[in-house]
Amino acid sequence: MRDLGLRIVNGSYPENSILPGDAELLERFGVSRTVLREALKTLAAKGLIQPKAKIGTRVLERSNWNLFDPDILVWHFEAGASAAFLSSIVEMRLALEPEAAGLAALRRTEAQLAKLYEWVEEMGSTRESPAHFVHSDLQFHIAIAEASGNPFMRSISALIEVALVTTFTISSPIPNTERHMHSVARHRAIADAIRDRDVAAAKEAMRGVIQDGAERVLAASGTD
Repeated sequence: MRDLGLRIVNGSYPENSILPGDAELLERFGVSRTVLREALKTLAAKGLIQPKAKIGTRVLERSNWNLFDPDILVWHFEAGASAAFLSSIVEMRLALEPEAAGLAALRRTEAQLAKLYEWVEEMGSTRESPAHFVHSDLQFHIAIAEASGNPFMRSISALIEVALVTTFTISSPIPNTERHMHSVARHRAIADAIRDRDVAAAKEAMRGVIQDGAERVLAASGTD
């Protein structure tokens, strides 16, 4: 499934093309027909392909793909996401995450607030490696989505994760001490606004964090 999905996303199997037949795929992957059918069924559920009687399995146009699907997001990252795709992810984060932060400021519990500060402390740890920083950063954003009280906000965690991994792969604030502390301070400002139940400040602080990451990526890639 991953091999076929990645080939579709990276354009090896272009939109509206027909995938190789079952016999060729069975030989290539060395799996049973049942396994192949399950893989194709999963790709169809993600909106990537559509079987057609007497025609074969057609690759659907990108507009049909479920871009919120974690696998599809990861395949874009593995294929080398374009600047336009990364910009689209930033736009979606800006549309959704500030709202989640605002809702969290209204609805958070004391336990949820304490969890936010725990993740901020983890991010600020001098022991943090880039991988650990990304994990702590992701958990902080997920905790805000959960504190928002809106179950749909929690479902965008895959989008946030791919955005964070991409950002830190291209340009990490670790081990740059000044940039590291700046990022931690930005996240602490979100937690402080949520603590104070200041909706406007929580939204603005979240926008700042997202835009910081986007600017680091653009600067590192040399994109205007």
